[in-house]
Amino acid sequence: MPELGTLDQGQAASLAGLAPVARQSGAWTGRAFIRGGRANVRQALYMLPLVAMRFNPDLKAKYDQLKAAGKAPKVAITAIVRKLIVLANALLTHGRKWEPSLP
Repeated sequence: MPELGTLDQGQAASLAGLAPVARQSGAWTGRAFIRGGRANVRQALYMLPLVAMRFNPDLKAKYDQLKAAGKAPKVAITAIVRKLIVLANALLTHGRKWEPSLP
């Protein structure tokens, strides 16, 4: 996504197709779901959290927290992908490189 680094975090997540869209009509409100954005980016990023959670304890802790809160595994994975997109956008915005925390 060439736009990363020029957007705010909500716009970056929406462009990647990771922002929930509320389904509603008048007084009726349904559930929010992921729709819109770039489906090919969303599909390409699906494997990213599966690998990242193995090597990044912060992401694994966030995934476990979401699962403990009753979220479905795919919902938790989508939240981790969104977190990574927001992180990448912030790093590019501020011109910084990724620095993993050392134990």
